[in-house]
Amino acid sequence: MYITKLAFEKIKEFEGCRLQAYQDAAGVWTIGYGHTYGVREGDKISQQYAEDMLKEDIEHVERQLMALHDSEVLNMAPQQLDAVVSFVFNLGIKRWQYSTLRRCIMLGKPKEVIRKEWMRWVYAGGKQLPGLVKRRQWEFNRFFE
Repeated sequence: MYITKLAFEKIKEFEGCRLQAYQDAAGVWTIGYGHTYGVREGDKISQQYAEDMLKEDIEHVERQLMALHDSEVLNMAPQQLDAVVSFVFNLGIKRWQYSTLRRCIMLGKPKEVIRKEWMRWVYAGGKQLPGLVKRRQWEFNRFFE
């Protein structure tokens, strides 16, 4: 993994851990720390397996980001990569790839423009969620540390 231990722990905190499958705010079957691939109703896992899946999921996100070949991502400081990996882990690579947020970062837009774009991503199922507001604020602040 490329992200820092701090980011790994923050992603765990933001995602929370559930050892039995549940539907998230968007109705997606989820288990462990935000793992969604292949999850079905009734699935159960151990705490250790949840940790292992999280590491694999984060490494998958990192590979997806590197595959975009954005020089900005490849040359990011550790805290910036932490923020972007947390964002992509939560929302998916497609949303990142086609986002105005990504374009603003790549074009070196001013901090306030990037903040505005970052904070647009606080909705799930059409509702603003306090947990997403907290996560986006942490990501934005981490990016500019």
